Parts: sequence; C-alpha cells; structure tokens
Amino acid sequence: MAAVFLVMLYEYLPLFYITVVFVCFLVTSGLVLGWFGLGVPVILRNLEETESSTRVLKKRMRQVKNPFGLEIPHPATASVTKGITLTPDCLEDCILTCYWGCSVQKLHEALQKHVYCFRIKTPQALEDALYSEYLYRQQYSIKKNDKEEKYCQLPEDAQVVDFGPVPRARYPLVALLTLADEEDREIYDIISMVTVIHIPDESYRLSCRILYQYLLLAQGQYHDLKQLFMSANNTAPSSSNPSPGERSTDRSLLEKAGLAEDEPELHEENSKDCVVCQNGTVNWVLLPCRHACLCDGCIKYFQQCPMCRQFVQESFPLCSKKEQDEDELTHI
Repeated sequence: MAAVFLVMLYEYLPLFYITVVFVCFLVTSGLVLGWFGLGVPVILRNLEETESSTRVLKKRMRQVKNPFGLEIPHPATASVTKGITLTPDCLEDCILTCYWGCSVQKLHEALQKHVYCFRIKTPQALEDALYSEYLYRQQYSIKKNDKEEKYCQLPEDAQVVDFGPVPRARYPLVALLTLADEEDREIYDIISMVTVIHIPDESYRLSCRILYQYLLLAQGQYHDLKQLFMSANNTAPSSSNPSPGERSTDRSLLEKAGLAEDEPELHEENSKDCVVCQNGTVNWVLLPCRHACLCDGCIKYFQQCPMCRQFVQESFPLCSKKEQDEDELTHI
C-alpha cells in the first residue's frame, strides 16, 4: 500500500505543485486588488469606492431649542469686591438666580440628583439639592427677550475678598436660569441652564470667564455646553484683549486649577469658507476636536482634522441641505 502511494505521488507531483502555485497566485491577486475588503494597499479600486472608504461617521443629532442665553458684557471690570454684570437673553419669561460661593461638591451632586432623583426646574429644587451650601443668593425676574444688564454683588457685610487657594472647594458664582411659567416647562426639552463663572479676587486674579455651562433636560439628562472652534484672525488689536503675557499667565493658572483644555489658538483668516477648498461654506463640525472647518464637499475626503491633525471619530453638520438652500434664497 505504501509503495502504491509513493508511485502515485511521484506521478502526480508536478500537477500538485502547479495547483499550489495557481492558488497562491489567486489569493495574492485578490488581496492586492481588494477583493476581500481587507485593509491592504488598493491600486485598482474605482473612485466611488475610495471615497466611501474614507468617509467619517456622521453623528446622529436631535434638534432642540434652548430658551436660555447668558453673557458677561464687561468681564474686565468684574471682581469679587466690585461685583459682576450679567446679560440674560431668554425666549420666555425666566428667573435668574445667582449663588455666590457655591460648593463644588454639592453642585455636582445636585446635577446627579437631576438625573436619578428629581428634576431641577426651579430655583427651590436646586437649593434643596445644594443643602444651602452657598454664601449668598440673588434672584432676578427676566422678561421675554429682555436684554437688560443685571448687576450682581456680594453684600459688604459678607466680608469675602477671596475664595481661598486652588484647588478651591467653592465656585465664585453659579448662575441658574429657569423658566418662570409652568406651561413653558412642558413645551421645552431644556428646562434650566447652570452656568459656572470664575470671578477674580485677591488670591486668584485669573480674568473673569465662564468655566462651564450645563443644559438640564426634562427627561433627566444634562449636557455640558462646549464651544466650537472656527478659523479667525484679529486684524486689529483691541484694548480689551489681553496681551500675550497675560494670556500665558491665565493659561498657567487654568492648568493649576485643572480647568485648562487642549485648545489650539487659531490664527487663520477670518472667513466662513472651507479651510481646504476656500470655496464652500463651512458646515461640518469634527469631533472630538470641535473644529468647524470643512464644507459639504470636502468632509468625505478627511479622516483627520485639517487644522489640528487629530483623528476624526464623528462629525455633524451645522445645518441641513434644505436650510442652506433656504438661506441662499433669502440672501438672493
């Protein structure tokens, strides 16, 4: 039996070698030409398949209307002893409640209670969650579309000149915006907005700014409101802008407090055009870097942000194609 097997192997050995070589040739050709869809160099794939392979994931978005707006019109003049001016801009009648010296720990516990226990849709609900862990409270009634400046200041008898060294146990100021009417709370998904504001004092002279903004939803979620970054260039130096030395000092103070983010300083031309083709209108925001820099035509060619080179995990459009067409018709 063994002798017969050896004779057959001797007779058919050339055919066996030819078959093995042919199979290896087919497998290699398939890999090179991309027949199996593997991540190998592609040399003969058509343009449509190449574009689809480099397209980034589109983040599913849900459009909601935010009835709250809050700005600091004069940040350079704000301080713990002199107070601060706030400008609310709300779509409905609202209540602005300012908490001076609010406990950091209690505030974040209150945000968690909004998710798991009860909804923070009134100032009293937040005060119950804070357990009165704040130094002073001020409250203002805000009318619909009223942009009147509101002046907030600690009373003189409080005798507070600073909130201690960093890291601090208290935020200088927490501003809460809530809807005044019960009926409006049933209409809007966003029922309140919490704004954490830093105000300079004797021991921590970092310039006044908004540190965090949280949007609280009626369903029990809350979202951290973040800025988007677009190309900009300050053609003329403004007197209100800090000098490079002051900016570096503020940056170092933020890093010590653990509040600094890795946000690149942009010095491109001030334009709404795509940074790649310089023709299309910027419409796409890249995540996680939050750069708004690409148009509808260029978004499908980039897996890395063209401004900071960070890999793009998701992206979302600022407006739909229908909204763009309506805006163009309006301009015409």
